[in-house]
Amino acid sequence: MKLTDTKADRWRMVFMVDDKVGVPEKVRLIEHPVTKFLLLCLVIGFVCFSFSACKKEKKAEAEKLVNVLVWPAEIKKVQPYLETTGTLKPDEEVIVSSEVDGIVKNIYVEEGSPVTSGMLLVQINETDYRLDWQRSEAAMKQARASLVNTQSEYKRKEALYKEELITKQQFDDVSTRVALAQAELERSKATLAISRERLTRTRIYSPLRGAVKEKKVSIGNYVRNGTPLLQLIKTDPIKLNFTVAEKDMAGLKIGQEVAFTVDAFSDRQFKGRVNLIYPNIEERTRTLQAEAIVPNSSQILKPGSFARIFIYNRPPHLAVLAPLTSLMYDSGIIRIYIANGDVARERIVKIGNKYGEYVEIVEGLKEGELIVVAGQNNLSEGVKLNVAR
Repeated sequence: MKLTDTKADRWRMVFMVDDKVGVPEKVRLIEHPVTKFLLLCLVIGFVCFSFSACKKEKKAEAEKLVNVLVWPAEIKKVQPYLETTGTLKPDEEVIVSSEVDGIVKNIYVEEGSPVTSGMLLVQINETDYRLDWQRSEAAMKQARASLVNTQSEYKRKEALYKEELITKQQFDDVSTRVALAQAELERSKATLAISRERLTRTRIYSPLRGAVKEKKVSIGNYVRNGTPLLQLIKTDPIKLNFTVAEKDMAGLKIGQEVAFTVDAFSDRQFKGRVNLIYPNIEERTRTLQAEAIVPNSSQILKPGSFARIFIYNRPPHLAVLAPLTSLMYDSGIIRIYIANGDVARERIVKIGNKYGEYVEIVEGLKEGELIVVAGQNNLSEGVKLNVAR
């Protein structure tokens, strides 16, 4: 092989076949440093192209839009209130008892029966008491007749004593008999009054207008003085017992209006006024107990019903409202997301009272801003949005 110093000769040597060694041209070409350099550049170029393609694909994924539903913030007139729960109670609850001994002759009401004040409820057998009253009446008549007779004798002897036809002792005797006859008449009158009262008490009347809650005896039962017969309740007006948290007690006052609903009439709102605030706070629950009086002339409100109560404690005012579903809670921080065009913006807000499905936003929101109400769990600051309204 002849070696030359020219560039053409050096390239020509690359592609020559060495008969002595017997290595093929392709193998020699691959193993040559220049060829290796070209192959390395080709591999690096391919890797860079692949990496660039992956970055573009990831960027496209990052820019994927998040579907959300928005709601425009509104300013509305609201009236702040305290929300609590309570129970309806009878205005009065009375146990009607027997005042005499005897057998129950008649019961004129049943459980649930409406009653009016002065209505006859129960009658005890009055035979013995009527006979005792008649005996007392006869004794009184006898005592009155005895007094009249003694008084006549006293007048006669008084005239004789003045004429000194009888002794002083005889006159004193008749005077004493008159006094005793008068005392006997008074005693018989008292006995008659007691007999009459006992006879009257065999008939038991209602002391109030209400209804029979429970019947405790039946016809034929023997009862004694003090035996419970009926339990009555007064339901017009009706009482509403409730509690408020210690922190809210400053907003509760006598005469304040309260509104409430009951499950039986969930579409209606009933009203009453606070008439009693207890003087102490319950230590165990840290609550203050109170009571309101509610008119119930229609008798549709029943004692024992559960009530959801709203106490209006401040005058009405304008407020920015947002749906409760838009709020996100995180370690005492409340945030919402706003749709600013097609970009999500995070807001830290302060809330006030709740009004049904809405809440007052005291700070962090303006009227007309578009609040994200669905899909906000998938958001972060600056995320692109696909807004639906």
